[in-house]
Amino acid sequence: MASLKETKTRIASVKSTLQITSAMKMVAAAKLHRAQQAIAGMAPYQDKLHEILHDLLTDGSVRAAADTPLLAGNESKRVAVVAFSSNSSLCGGFNATAVKSLLTELESLRKQGLDPEKDVDFWPVGRKVAEAGRKVGLKARRDSSAMLDHPAYDPAAELAAQLIESFTQGEIGSVVILYNHYKSNAAQPPVREAYLPYSLPQEDGAAVDEELIVEPGRREVLEALLPKVLLLKIYTVLLDSCAAEHAARTVAMQLASDNADELLEQLTLEYNKRRQQAITSELLDIVGGSMS
Repeated sequence: MASLKETKTRIASVKSTLQITSAMKMVAAAKLHRAQQAIAGMAPYQDKLHEILHDLLTDGSVRAAADTPLLAGNESKRVAVVAFSSNSSLCGGFNATAVKSLLTELESLRKQGLDPEKDVDFWPVGRKVAEAGRKVGLKARRDSSAMLDHPAYDPAAELAAQLIESFTQGEIGSVVILYNHYKSNAAQPPVREAYLPYSLPQEDGAAVDEELIVEPGRREVLEALLPKVLLLKIYTVLLDSCAAEHAARTVAMQLASDNADELLEQLTLEYNKRRQQAITSELLDIVGGSMS
């Protein structure tokens, strides 16, 4: 059984850990709030773009006449995998889920007859998934982990522009995005989305409430609007992934703080019991000495 001094040292250590986890929880909660505000501020603009794009793409004649390679595949069999994770740990199972999604995608590509080391362009956004990719033999085409530290539109749009350029030049035949979606503070499920060639999401039933007046023409607007939607998509995913990370870290640090509180209570009880036993033993020794 631990001595009084050892128990006291453990209590001090747990208190120190509790201060750290509590501070990390508050920081993560503040970052989550900022990410939620960014998503809420962008949502109306994004929704309206998707409404207009949906209206244009559901017009078969406009879609057929559009002069853009972003709606059709090419002959390249190479697949670009854009995988999001975090740059640091202490966020529960967030990174484990991201890595599992990457490994699942690679296994799916193998079943399709592709060699991940030769036929996959790896675009990691997050040091944890970048490290996991290196362990399985993937070479990063571009590591964009730095943009997680300060999420902004410009670096996300730059990444999207590079993906679009590689696709239009025929270097890659398709692009897949893997990330954890912020559903709630307690749930950040993994998501796999086909980025290129572009197609309307299956659940996208958006429709404009009024008839659009389009100038100079529906085909021209579609050709100009589609790249903007694709640029915005990467930024949207970046914000979504960051919000999911901060939510996961907030919950993880809350659980760690709760466990520290419980352990601190147990150690304090143990310390008080042993201290009482020591005092009682000393009193008995004093009484015994005075009676002898």
